[in-house]
Amino acid sequence: MDKEIERISIEDKNYPKLLKEIKNPPKVLYYLGEVKAFENCFAIVGTRRYSSYGKQVALEISGDLSEAGLTIVSGLAPGIDTFSHQAVVERKRRTIAVLGTGLDKKSIYPKSNLGLAEKILENNGCLISEYPPETRGTKFTFPQRNRIISGLSQGVLVVEAKQKSGALITANFAFSQKRKVFAVPGPIYSSNSKGPHLLIKKGAKLVENANDILQELNLPKITRPGLVEGETLEENLILEALKEEALYIDKIIGRTKLPAATTASTLAILEIKGKVRNLGNNIYAINNR
Repeated sequence: MDKEIERISIEDKNYPKLLKEIKNPPKVLYYLGEVKAFENCFAIVGTRRYSSYGKQVALEISGDLSEAGLTIVSGLAPGIDTFSHQAVVERKRRTIAVLGTGLDKKSIYPKSNLGLAEKILENNGCLISEYPPETRGTKFTFPQRNRIISGLSQGVLVVEAKQKSGALITANFAFSQKRKVFAVPGPIYSSNSKGPHLLIKKGAKLVENANDILQELNLPKITRPGLVEGETLEENLILEALKEEALYIDKIIGRTKLPAATTASTLAILEIKGKVRNLGNNIYAINNR
């Protein structure tokens, strides 16, 4: 983050081609990092108030799409945006964060993602904004930057979002920009499902995995690894319990009938091995990397 913030104008040859096509494109973009490659971009956005389900989906689909060669675009916001960037840098792939603030350390929001911003730059990614340094975020700047997130991208995936949310603003920009819109369904009683379900009713493609998106973009599908296998009876019992869904540790204990201490220690070992992921609050899921 000690690099000098640079700028690129709409007349510059390196200005993103897709972004030029939208209504009201930024005349100037400020950036940090690698600005030359804006091909094969795809946006993933969603709520800040995520569920463990939403976190698991964002991590898995974002990671898979990056492995397939797409550059993931999001907004560096807490929640789904963060996980979408995080899954990409874990794989040392390229991701682009579009900010609704200036790119100086004092202005970047949220401060908790300064470390993530550094990792994005370390992996040939890019931070961009239409706002000059020392611009603080407002109720106007964040919705405005959403047209850039969709404008850079071939398509937009909404993971979890309430009916009135920034993610829905991004999706509506995508519809108006003639981009492909995708949405992950969720439980009908969850307010975080209202946004994606509304988009599906409007014509967004229902998504269950990365291949649903790759197929729609006419890109080669990826082959997922086979079932994750453990090296001990205890590991395999836990992995079998997690095969269908993420579970709270008490449910894992209930399904495997393993002692609590054995379950906790085995989960820790599986996490170190990269076979499971703690989604927070002792909710675990298989890590299909």
